[in-house]
Order: sequence, then C-alpha cells, then structure tokens
Amino acid sequence: MSETELLARQFETNRDHLRAVAYRMLGSRSEAEDAVQEAWLRLSRASPDTLENLTGWLTTVVGRVCLDVLRTRKMRHEESIGHEAEAVANDDNAERDMALADSIGMAMLAVLNTLSPPERVAFVLHDMFNLPFEDIAAIVDRSPAATRQLASRARRRVQGRPALSEMDRLRQREIVNAFLTASRGGDFAALLAVLDPNVVLRADAAAVTLSAARAAQGAPELRGPETRGRESIAKLFQGRAKGARPASVDGSPGLVVPVGGQLLAVFEFTIENGAITEIALTSNAKTIEAMALDY
Repeated sequence: MSETELLARQFETNRDHLRAVAYRMLGSRSEAEDAVQEAWLRLSRASPDTLENLTGWLTTVVGRVCLDVLRTRKMRHEESIGHEAEAVANDDNAERDMALADSIGMAMLAVLNTLSPPERVAFVLHDMFNLPFEDIAAIVDRSPAATRQLASRARRRVQGRPALSEMDRLRQREIVNAFLTASRGGDFAALLAVLDPNVVLRADAAAVTLSAARAAQGAPELRGPETRGRESIAKLFQGRAKGARPASVDGSPGLVVPVGGQLLAVFEFTIENGAITEIALTSNAKTIEAMALDY
C-alpha cells in the first residue's frame, strides 16, 4: 500500500468524526462536507511524519475552516438552518442528513446560530468534542483564558441561562475602570485591591514585542507571554496604560489602546468574586479584527 493510500485510509476513519464536528459548527450538510474535503486537501499537502495526532490535527483544520465560513456568513448575514431543513427532504443523502440533524436537534442548531463565530467554535469543540482550550485558542486566535470566556458565554445561551445581569455587568465595568484609574495614577494599593492573589496575565507574541517598543509611551514592560501573581502584575501596570480606554470586548468590559486610528492592543478580563483573576492582552491585528469591539 502506498503512502497516499495509507493516508487516505486513515482519513476515512476520521471522516464521520470530522463531518459531525463541521455540521455542529455550520448547521449545513453541504458546507460541512466542503470543510471535510478541505481538510483532506490540506492533509494531502502535509507531511504525515510530522503529525503525531492525526485526529487532533484534522479537527483543528476543520475548526479553522468552519470559523472562516461562519465569519463570511456573518458578514453576508446569511442563515443556513431553513435552507438545510428544506434541502434534506430532496437530497439523495436524506437519511444521513436527518441522522445528523437529530443528533443535536434543530432547536440546538437555532441557538448555535445566535452565537458569534468564535463563541460557536469554542463551545462546539470544547463542550461537544472535549478539545482542550489550549488547542481551541490557536484556532480562534485568542488566549486560552479568552477562549474559556467565549465558551462560557456560549454555554449560558445554549442552556437558556441569562447572560450577566446589568448590575453584574456594571460591577465588572467598575472593576475594570478601577484597574485603569489605579494603573494610570500609579496607585499600587488600589491595583492590589482589584487583583486576585493568583491573577495571571497572558499576552500574545505581538503584545510582548509591542510592549518593549512602546514602554516610553506607557505600555507595560512585559518580560514574556505570562506573568503571575497580584504584586507582579500590579508592579507591571503601576503608572502605565496611559493610552488605554474602556471598551466592550465581545460583550464584556475590557480596554483598548487606539493610536492614530489603529487599535494596538485589547485587554480582556476574567472577573470572579469581585476581583480580576485573568487578563488577556492581544495585539495581533488579525485577532483584534475578529473581535466584537465597542469603544
């Protein structure tokens, strides 16, 4: 058996899994089949010797393809559920289509369709297929902490639980504003007051590079992609964040740093029990472009 034939056989053993992943993310059989086919094309161009976990690699590829489809659909304001429901009865693969639809339910598909593309990908891959947040983060171009937040918000909506109340959102906004005020004013004690003892800051590579270049303009001087502990992070931001301003980031209170009409950085916060437990700092332009921002 040739290497190509062996690779094709291995791919076929994963096809049903990949189709299920793609269908849950897209709600469209035809688009799901296209995503699976694209995964095969990319696999055929890859080096099999470098793939230690073929199923994981293929799932990641399908996840990225589906995310692109969802983003394109959102820009075009397209919906697929009604079209697919009508197409099932007239398709040669109707039995398989109905099995796919029944496996998650049309009601679930309708709820999934209300999620943002990153939320839908994070929820489907983590809650339905147990992919770790560290792996999903690479697909949606977010930190693991931010990816966890995406899945959490999606889970609330899928389970019919209300999103944060207006009072809770206001309280979170107050905490983020207190962090910004204390940072700008160099108030170390006030920074400690809003930070959890085990708070962690995670920054992408672009943010680490940018911090060194803009230290004179008030950017925190990051030493690497991760900083842990209340005192370390308070020292890092003391007298900093001069150019930051409050913003809504994917529906949650955050901060942005706009300079000359361009966003240089986005801060996302995880807040628990009245304190900041995680800060995700992003400067990658592609990642920022995919965020829903209001500032």
